[in-house]
Amino acid sequence: MALLPCARAQPGPPRFTCSSSVKSQFHPSPFLTFSPSISLQSIPIVAQQRNRQPFVVRAAWTRRSKQEALKRPNKKSWKQRTDMFMRPFMLNVFFSKRFIHAKLVHRGTSKVISSASTNAKDLRNTLKSLIDEQACRIVGKLIAERAMDADVYAMAFEVKKDVRVEGKLGIVLDAIKECGIIFVD
Repeated sequence: MALLPCARAQPGPPRFTCSSSVKSQFHPSPFLTFSPSISLQSIPIVAQQRNRQPFVVRAAWTRRSKQEALKRPNKKSWKQRTDMFMRPFMLNVFFSKRFIHAKLVHRGTSKVISSASTNAKDLRNTLKSLIDEQACRIVGKLIAERAMDADVYAMAFEVKKDVRVEGKLGIVLDAIKECGIIFVD
């Protein structure tokens, strides 16, 4: 395969084309990659052609100057810093189309303290419906019992923006309260 330099009037590194006898359906482009046999010393580097200072990359963790720190303080509020310790156990409840999932998570370590789901083998085979009100009550009672076994008697539940505490969610929370768990605000 013979590579010939392209005759161009444009500045820059030379491009190499394939002779007409080598072109085939596998190489639709007339420009090929550089062959290892070609000396790369004759090719000028594009970065050296421009008279610029070398590009310096600053790391993301570079310390900010005092002026930048005063403009944008990177400090969380008191509530953001202490909330994890004031309310360490958080209840997560999720309703899918087929199942009800609930778990109690320790916020500091992100470990699951207790969990209950209608998808578990024992509940899946015994319940008539996996998403009705009776299933919500059973999931709430299971969460409360398993939390008490882990010595957790108080938990928090954060309501999301567009979610109302009624219906199935209200039934789960009421079942947990009936078993003696205290909800912390």
